[in-house]
Amino acid sequence: MKTSMTLVAAALFAALSVSCASQLGGVSSMRGADVAASDKAPQAMPDYVGKKPGLQKNIARTFPTQPPLIPHAVANFDEISLQENQCLSCHGPDKYKEKNAPKLGDSHFKDREGKQQAASSASRHACVMCHAPQVDAPPLVENTFKSVELPVKK
Repeated sequence: MKTSMTLVAAALFAALSVSCASQLGGVSSMRGADVAASDKAPQAMPDYVGKKPGLQKNIARTFPTQPPLIPHAVANFDEISLQENQCLSCHGPDKYKEKNAPKLGDSHFKDREGKQQAASSASRHACVMCHAPQVDAPPLVENTFKSVELPVKK
């Protein structure tokens, strides 16, 4: 009984403290005074940097371990499933030369323990989990990020 009364008193004290702090102006939002204003979605989806695969250069990476960015539209691609992955029709080990597309990285042929496999690993099957398509849109917020100089491959 004593414990439950203590818990109720603590909860009441916490609620009153938060209420008083917000009324005294001690709590403020990073969004400013108009917190209730909702964000507005863009009217239309911006265009992808490249429309059709194979018609544009690769996008430079900004740090050494960054997965390559997708330089073409993917909106009309079929959804990746266990049965189908349309990305592999160009980037798979048996098609990349014919399609003049970058081949899947060697890391995609290793299991979770790092053992080499003949086929691409199921843990790397959902390409867009790491590889992101790029749209031609202005930044939403100011960005002062500076790219890291990547080592030159010999």
